[in-house]
Amino acid sequence: MSQSHQRASLPGCPSCEEPLESGDRFCGACGYDLSAVPAPPADRPTVAITPPARRPATPDTGTATPGSGTPTPGTATPLGGPSEAGAVQWPAASEVDSSDLPAPTHRPSDLPGTDSGGRPLPATTPAPASSKAPSAAPAPVSSAVRVDGPDAERRGGGGDFELAAPDPRQAEHAAAAVPAGGTVCVACRSGRVDTDGYCENCGHAQPRERDHMERELGTVAAVSDRGLRHHRNEDAFAVSGTALPDGSPAVVAIVCDGVSSASRPDEASAAAAAAADASLLESLPRGTHPQQAMHEAILAASEAVNALAQGPGRATEHDQHRHQNAPACTLVGAVVAGDLLVVGWVGDSRVYWVPQDRAHPPARLTEDDSWAAQMVATGLMSEAEAYADERAHAITGWLGADAYELEPHTASFKPDRPGLVVVCTDGLWNYAEAAAEMAAAVPPDAYERPLHGAQVLVGHALDGGGHDNVTVALLPFAVPSHGAGSACPAG
Repeated sequence: MSQSHQRASLPGCPSCEEPLESGDRFCGACGYDLSAVPAPPADRPTVAITPPARRPATPDTGTATPGSGTPTPGTATPLGGPSEAGAVQWPAASEVDSSDLPAPTHRPSDLPGTDSGGRPLPATTPAPASSKAPSAAPAPVSSAVRVDGPDAERRGGGGDFELAAPDPRQAEHAAAAVPAGGTVCVACRSGRVDTDGYCENCGHAQPRERDHMERELGTVAAVSDRGLRHHRNEDAFAVSGTALPDGSPAVVAIVCDGVSSASRPDEASAAAAAAADASLLESLPRGTHPQQAMHEAILAASEAVNALAQGPGRATEHDQHRHQNAPACTLVGAVVAGDLLVVGWVGDSRVYWVPQDRAHPPARLTEDDSWAAQMVATGLMSEAEAYADERAHAITGWLGADAYELEPHTASFKPDRPGLVVVCTDGLWNYAEAAAEMAAAVPPDAYERPLHGAQVLVGHALDGGGHDNVTVALLPFAVPSHGAGSACPAG
């Protein structure tokens, strides 16, 4: 979730919810004495959490059943090794600025990769925090950011609340209280759910379809959950498969995180995920280079989100108010096609690489568009200091009509060993930020059971506090057996 910086600085009056200015002692609307209001408690999860014990798989209720002939991730050869006979010969993707197709390849050096022209990715590491750095606080967040974090919606007057726990004294009477064919309340476990979606016994609103979503397609799977603190799920995902011109499979996963301070963030994330997925399914079978296809998909997603701000009767040009509070979201995606792993992103959702053989180190394959990432990259703060700051989750890139400049990031890799691609929102990585922490949270059998692995990762975030919506997609990446043991340093 995300929150605009301007609104985050104006907490609401606890009596009438009127926005307040810094330094106010009394509410200007109702006169409420603000000195009697205690400071809000720190509501930020830790990122170094001991991985929980493996949890049993949950029922696959509502999970799509993979059909026959469902594409599976393609195999790959070791980096620098010969390609399989009949493999797709990708045309070179052009490298121009972000206003056209596609932007220059971005990082990372954690895993050996190549840009769209086949050249090795440059090895880059964040500049270390300088011991001679000025003692003054870093520059304040500019207006071209949005604040993204587990407490963002709370600071903006959102609808965070603790869910009521079921009453165990009433749960034992559930079978007798609900007639055959009726729906049992998820809160009290005894009341019947009325047609309006509320429990007749305790009045608890029942989960909406989007509160928890699961999807499995062949060997790619995704799970999204509302979490424990937000009143709705503003994340969205799309997983799909298609065939390349030579008949080999390509697998796609897109994950989007709505900006909670914007209007209709849930619609923005859903529109972006659907548009990016449709664009990839159209371009990959035509033989478009996967990295260029990912770039085009991000542009298509941006256009879909921008269209939400252009309602009927609204001016689309020269309107000074068109960009205010426009629908917005972040996006991250991964494509497994042939021997390539391609990632693309805008914002602070991430992609991690977890080798199947845990003896090899994992890696993070994306770099956040965020205030914290900028502080670390410029050497003004260490990573620990930057992510401990309250401004850490201020994002500097997103999709939406009020985005100052769209800069899609893409990178392609040729892993030399089997592994798992983890595509997730910050609702998960807030509880497993480092690559090693994420790898520790991934269950050992996630490569063979991606849906179960995604369920376990969502449970990891919920067990840690569930302060945000949680969405994760898992894509196994397979290589021939002779490539699994080849030497290929990973960071």
